[in-house]
Amino acid sequence: MTRTLGLGLAGAGRFGAFLAAAVADLPGLQVQAVADPDQARATELAAAHGATATTTWQDLLADDRVDVVAVVTPPHLHAEVTIGALTAGKHVLAEKPVATTVADAREVAATAATSGRQLVVDHVLRYNPLLQALVTLQTELLGPVQRFAFENDASDEHLPPDHWFWDEATSGGIFLEHGVHFFDAAHLLIGTAPRAVSATAAHRADGTTDLVSATALHPGGVLATHTHGFSHADRCERQAWRLDHGTAEVRVEGWIPLRARVEAWTDDAGAETAYGLPGRAAALFEVPGHRLGPGSGITAVVHRDAGAPAARGRGRDLVLPHRVILELVLGDDGAKLRVYAESVRAAAADLVSAAAGGPPVRSGPAQALAATTVADAARRAAAEGRQIRPDLRNVTDHRPTPLETR
Repeated sequence: MTRTLGLGLAGAGRFGAFLAAAVADLPGLQVQAVADPDQARATELAAAHGATATTTWQDLLADDRVDVVAVVTPPHLHAEVTIGALTAGKHVLAEKPVATTVADAREVAATAATSGRQLVVDHVLRYNPLLQALVTLQTELLGPVQRFAFENDASDEHLPPDHWFWDEATSGGIFLEHGVHFFDAAHLLIGTAPRAVSATAAHRADGTTDLVSATALHPGGVLATHTHGFSHADRCERQAWRLDHGTAEVRVEGWIPLRARVEAWTDDAGAETAYGLPGRAAALFEVPGHRLGPGSGITAVVHRDAGAPAARGRGRDLVLPHRVILELVLGDDGAKLRVYAESVRAAAADLVSAAAGGPPVRSGPAQALAATTVADAARRAAAEGRQIRPDLRNVTDHRPTPLETR
């Protein structure tokens, strides 16, 4: 059997505690040490997991029990700690963004490439079963994405004016600290990284930036818009995704996706595919390390011959007689934290598998560098009032294979 890897937490804040709980029962990984400048906080979290406490992340690098360092510090330290851990021969599970500058992100990627160790960056949406299913369904029913939109009305109820989130030198700003998740998700779902980014920002009376919006142009004429505002009470948070596939529309709820509704027009083959989806839900949702909860599943309704067969869109002749409605569900509203924790658990499982010689990780240095580069382009575009072309050298696109014209 593969030996259990020792985990050292560089950070004992809220997310450090959340991560430790999420991986507590993951085979092949065990918390051994916790480092945080706040000795009391480190001691409390370490005691909860039978680990030892220290006040500096450098102590983790000298600890022979620690094989994996989880980087859960504020963002401005992510690159430094990640590079230090990789150089010391440790695997790394790093919170996003991997760095707050493109130069540092490139250095992280270069260090990972030569270290012989695994780096997983916690872009949790890559480990969300619902998004995994939508990627697969592009080749079977939906076709490629033509338009992507994400709107995030997020809470600032627990972000006081002195919180590090508002300090761009510490957080990287909204596009990097939070928006990076969705630039990465767009890359996953569209299959390409954008070649040009425009953006703008709005400010409070005191100059604090709390609302940003970016438009990204992907190859093939695909437009993606990303809007993030932090100005709501917790109970008033809202997030919504819209994916336009031309002959199909997908609407997704939540920044941790729990539900998606698909409305599509399709041909005979597409109708037959839809009929079979409920019985394939577990396979479509499969993400190693992510355990599905109660209420997970897919429902499908097919309205046969709901319209004339002949149709036309974006200059193509189409055959679309049947209307399909799908509901993809991971649970009710109360499932958010469980699905989030399971996605973090799956990211850690990905690292454990790769460290044992398994497949390449889903969210590694290349994906993190691409997302950071695009997020930084959005930040610069908003600051400079001009379109930015992100430097995406060596980024490999992975557009899902489009359906034949129907």
